Amino acid sequence: MVNVAGPMWDNALARPDAIALRAGGEGWTYGRLRDAVAAFGGALRDAGVASGDRVLLVAPSVPEFVVAYYGAHLRGAIVITMNTMATASEIGYVLDDSAASLVVAWHEAADATEKATTERGLPFRTLEPGAAMGTSEPMIEPVELDPNDIAILLYTSGTTGKPKGVQLTVGNLQATSATVVDYLSFTAEDRLGTALPLFHVFGQSVVMNTALHAGASLSLLSPFDPRGMLEMLRADQLTMLAGVPTMWNAMLHAAGDFGPEDCASLRSACSGGASLPAEVIRAFRARFGCEILEGYGLTESSGVATYNPMGREPRIGSVGLPLPGMAVEVRDAAGQPLTGDEIGELYVSGPNVMKGYWNRPEATASDLRDGWLKTGDLGRVDADGYVYIVDRAKDMIIRGGYNVYPREVEEVLYEHPDIVEAAVIGVPHEHYGEEVAAVITPAAGVTLDPEELRAWAKQQLSAYKVPHLFAFVDQLPKGATGKILKRAIDWDSLTGRA
Repeated sequence: MVNVAGPMWDNALARPDAIALRAGGEGWTYGRLRDAVAAFGGALRDAGVASGDRVLLVAPSVPEFVVAYYGAHLRGAIVITMNTMATASEIGYVLDDSAASLVVAWHEAADATEKATTERGLPFRTLEPGAAMGTSEPMIEPVELDPNDIAILLYTSGTTGKPKGVQLTVGNLQATSATVVDYLSFTAEDRLGTALPLFHVFGQSVVMNTALHAGASLSLLSPFDPRGMLEMLRADQLTMLAGVPTMWNAMLHAAGDFGPEDCASLRSACSGGASLPAEVIRAFRARFGCEILEGYGLTESSGVATYNPMGREPRIGSVGLPLPGMAVEVRDAAGQPLTGDEIGELYVSGPNVMKGYWNRPEATASDLRDGWLKTGDLGRVDADGYVYIVDRAKDMIIRGGYNVYPREVEEVLYEHPDIVEAAVIGVPHEHYGEEVAAVITPAAGVTLDPEELRAWAKQQLSAYKVPHLFAFVDQLPKGATGKILKRAIDWDSLTGRA
């Protein structure tokens, strides 16, 4: 059955009493999940949503997200998922760009979404606990789609700073979940768990879809709490746990009597979203007797491209080998393949790679070249095929697993009447991996207050994008053409002024 909801649907028909989801001490069987998804799909049908229409979903990592997500897919809609911290302005941009026809938002995260939706006169549905959507006749089966049909749009910023909709197809998502299931030997007896946001490609494509493709159970924690994550691991006897570096580091330092016995059932701890410090991997192993394995992927590759193989001595610092069906090349600035252990830009290809950017043919042509995805990341591949990420070619900041694009933040800062110039950079941070820092040249005679700037920026940006560190300078370093040279900014020398 060619539909993102197909594997979940088939598992529900085969094993309706098996547990599909766990959250907050409650379990959802596959049968209950299927019934809720069918009812949700029916409600969307009755609301006029047709196959190929765009439906925006704003919700945290709760079972109701899963219901709404698969309910929309059941109907054949294209699902757009967004951060629950998104502002009305950010949501409005996505609604306009995607021409979404209906919006669904979790009841505790509905204010900004409803504001943006009301301004545009679009239908709005509040997602309540239990995901009840009225008395619509439920759908009886998923809409049959083509593997090349677009399944989801995930908005991510590029070098222009304007978010672009990454088009991932039904085939992309099904290939990803099937590959991960086979590569990690997942079965219906596995118990996966995460506190990752399901609106993000890692939690959504690599974890949620994989678990329900395999017929396994998925334990959800929202919001993330290190003790809560460890308690979930212990109580649900998880066999796979997925997180980002800040989560592993927080669990490492969590108080309590947690130890190796809590990880006895765990056979895979998967880390992605950013590089994980080697010391955290070693310390985690020492405290919990558990090996964290790193992988690598982008939104444009459905969240995954490489992973460290299980059953082998892990290579700390490497993001592993290309997954079956995937290929990784290192190329020079001219796009020519490099040999040996040379450093260059990583290109990936395979069934996971996106169809392109929504209504962005030039950006698509720039990043997709003869089936190869230009990642914008610098790396190398050793003689055994293991991939190492060396640096990011772009200036993207990864704060606590969330991508922050400096130019997007800079464009907001430039709107402030008392800011002449601004450069946003990432500064190493013990907990978040990187913190968002802004180096600013104020208008003549003006003294800017960091707290006031934060409050001002927070009105226009999601909280994780707001600069938390500030430095004020007479002028920013520039090259011969007048371009601001971020690499010439020495944050340590500026901290006395921050």
